[in-house]
Amino acid sequence: MNAVIVAVGIMLGLSLLRINVVLSLTLGGLAGGLIGGLSLENSITEFSNGLGGGAAVALSYALLGAFAVAIEMSGLPDVMAAKVHSLLAGESTPKQQARLKSLLLFLILVVAVCSQNLVPVHIAFIPILIPPLLHILQEFKLDRRLIACILTFGLTMPYMIMPIGFGGIFMNEILFRQLQDNGVPNIDSSMIPVAMSLPVTGMALGLLVAVFFSYRRPRDYQLHPIETPDDAVKSQAGTSAHPPSRKIWMTVGAILLAFAAQLATSSIIVGALVGYIVFLAGGIVHLRESNDVVINGMKMMAQIGFVMIAAAGFSSVIKATGDVSTLVATSSVLIGDNQALAALAMLVIGLLITMGIGSSFSTVPIIAAVYAPLALQLGFSPLATIALVGTAGALGDAGSPASDSTLGPTMGLNADGQHDHIWDSVVPTFIHYNIPLIIFGWAAAMIL
Repeated sequence: MNAVIVAVGIMLGLSLLRINVVLSLTLGGLAGGLIGGLSLENSITEFSNGLGGGAAVALSYALLGAFAVAIEMSGLPDVMAAKVHSLLAGESTPKQQARLKSLLLFLILVVAVCSQNLVPVHIAFIPILIPPLLHILQEFKLDRRLIACILTFGLTMPYMIMPIGFGGIFMNEILFRQLQDNGVPNIDSSMIPVAMSLPVTGMALGLLVAVFFSYRRPRDYQLHPIETPDDAVKSQAGTSAHPPSRKIWMTVGAILLAFAAQLATSSIIVGALVGYIVFLAGGIVHLRESNDVVINGMKMMAQIGFVMIAAAGFSSVIKATGDVSTLVATSSVLIGDNQALAALAMLVIGLLITMGIGSSFSTVPIIAAVYAPLALQLGFSPLATIALVGTAGALGDAGSPASDSTLGPTMGLNADGQHDHIWDSVVPTFIHYNIPLIIFGWAAAMIL
C-alpha cells in the first residue's frame, strides 16, 4: 500500500468525521510514515523536523492578522458595511433585491481577488470583512456554501494566471524555476498564463455552476450576535461608525505602501510590517495599543497557522517515505506510452498530494522533479508540461481541509458557529473546482 494514499486517505476520512484538522494531519502523517517503511520514532522525528517549515507561513499570517486588525480599527470595514446596509434600507422590489444581491456577491469576489495582488493581505481580510456581512447575507437568504465557493475562487484563481502578488511568487519563483531546474527546454515565464488559461476556465465554469445552480436556493440561518477577536481593541480605541476622512485616507495609504513593499521584496512579512508601521506612525494604532493589536491578530490567525505548521510536518513525513516517486513510477508502468492516461494519472496524483499538504506552493517542488522528466519522456510539449505541473499543483488547494483557501472562508463564515469547515467549505469547493480542474487540465495537456 502506498504511503501517500494511506496518509491522505486517513487525513480526509478523519476530517470528514469532524475530527480536528490538526489532529487529522498528525495521525495521517504518522500512519503514512509507518506504511512507507519508517519506524514510529523516525516518523515522529520527521514530522517534528518538518514543523519548522510552516513557521514562516505562520509568522506571515500572524503579521497579516495584525495588519487586518489595524485596518478594522481605522473604521474602513465599518464604512463599507454601513454603505451596504444603506443600500438595503427601505422597501425594495424583487428586481432591486436581485440586483443588490448580485452586486454583493460580485464585490466579495473582487475583494478576494484583490487580496492576492492589489492589497496583499491574503486571507486576513476575511475575518474582518465577512462577519459584519453575515446579517446582510441572511437578509438575502444566501447560502454560505456559495460565499465559500466565491471566496475560494478569488483566493486560488489569481495565483494561477496573474503574475503579480502571490501569482508572481507561484508562477515565476516556484513553477517556472522548478520546471527550468528539472530540464524543461524552451520555456519562459510568459508562457505560464497561456498554459494555465484553460484550467482557470474550468474553475470559472465551476463557479458559475455554484452561483446559478448548486446554491441558488434560499437558505436560512439563525441570527446570532457575532463577536470578533478585535472587539476589545476596538473598544479601547473608541472606533466610530463614522471615522474621520483622515483615517480613511491613511488606511488607503497604508494598504498601498504595503502592496508596494510586498512587490519590491516579494515578502508578505515585509509588506505587512510596512503597512502596520504606517498605522503606528499615523496614529491610527497608538503605541499603548500596539501589543494588543498584534496579539489579537495572532489570535485571529492562530488556527490557520497551526494547520499550516501541521501540514508542513505531514509533508516532511510523506517526502521521507519516498512514495511520491514510487506512486508515479507505478502509474507509469501501468500506463505505458499512453499520453491521455498519463496526464490523468499525474493530475490525480497531484490532487492527492496537495489535499494532504494543503498548499499548491509546497506541492510543485515535490512533483516537478518527477513530472517534468516524465512529461518530456512521454512527448508532451513545454506548454502542456507547464499546464500539467501547474494544474497538478493547484489541484486540491481548493477542497483540502488543510488549505488556507478553505480555512480562511470558514474562519469568516463560521463567526456565529453555523458554517462547518468540512461539509460547508471543503466539500463544496472540492466538487466545484477540483473536478473541472482535472477535466480542463487534462484537456490543456492534450491540446497544447
